Amino acid sequence: MKLNIPWEWYRTFLAVMKEGSLSGAARMLAITQPTAGRHVAALESALGLVLFIRSQTGLQPTDAAVALQGHAQAMENTASMIERSAAGFSTRTGELRGVVRVSASEIIGTEVLPPLIAQIKEAHPQVAIELVLSNRIQDLLHREADIAVRMTRPVQEQLIARRMGSIEMGLHAAPAYLARHAAPESMEALFTHTLVGFDKITPFILQALKQYPQLHRERFTVRTDSDVAQLNLIRAGAGIGICQVRLADFPVPLQRLLPDFFALHLDTWLVMHEDLRQSKACKTVFDILAEGLQAYIAKAKP
Repeated sequence: MKLNIPWEWYRTFLAVMKEGSLSGAARMLAITQPTAGRHVAALESALGLVLFIRSQTGLQPTDAAVALQGHAQAMENTASMIERSAAGFSTRTGELRGVVRVSASEIIGTEVLPPLIAQIKEAHPQVAIELVLSNRIQDLLHREADIAVRMTRPVQEQLIARRMGSIEMGLHAAPAYLARHAAPESMEALFTHTLVGFDKITPFILQALKQYPQLHRERFTVRTDSDVAQLNLIRAGAGIGICQVRLADFPVPLQRLLPDFFALHLDTWLVMHEDLRQSKACKTVFDILAEGLQAYIAKAKP
């Protein structure tokens, strides 16, 4: 027997799976908690299944709910693709409309993309931009983002990747720090200084450790898992740290240290799911971001 179950019931079910509670799902979907409860109850009744068990920590999914989640997620992905593809076509007035979700790392998202997004909005005011700070390639595969800026080349066949260039990274310190401490003239001297660095392993850190294994976690006496916090700690004079050479010029001029001893180059890629090639909004945003990123990287070269 075919069940005519409204999509909104499945959407609420997915939100509860992600948030772990009716209140969280309601906030996520901008609906009331009683409405979320009715959707879940109606779905359970229509399917003849118990999907959640109440506990002190929230709603615990049953085995049936876990089994259904992947199928419901596929439905959501498809629905999102239909909406985004349709929204990407020009209206009768010739204006480009739609929603484009862009994913980037903290540094790229906060330091590099804002002026490019401003450029997009100036040229295409009816295109809505959603900026998500994340490093997960899965954002694109699961359609959680339309376009992503990544520091590693994706290998998934479903993704279209265009190389933007190579971003150079170097050791830097603020004038405030160097006013208190003499600049190191060797890697050995560097390790006598306060170093600002990573708290958790990332793909960039793994690459850096291959070239410079001596820069292990314990070397850094000021540690953070936020790239933005790390950059601002360097700018504030908390110690010596690694940042993009391009970002050393503003807003606080940083001095590069030991360029002959330490330099990393990160290939930068702009990535989009292949299914979005027909979306005019996504293609337009992709092209503007590509031009802007390539110009940004080119300016960093001597």
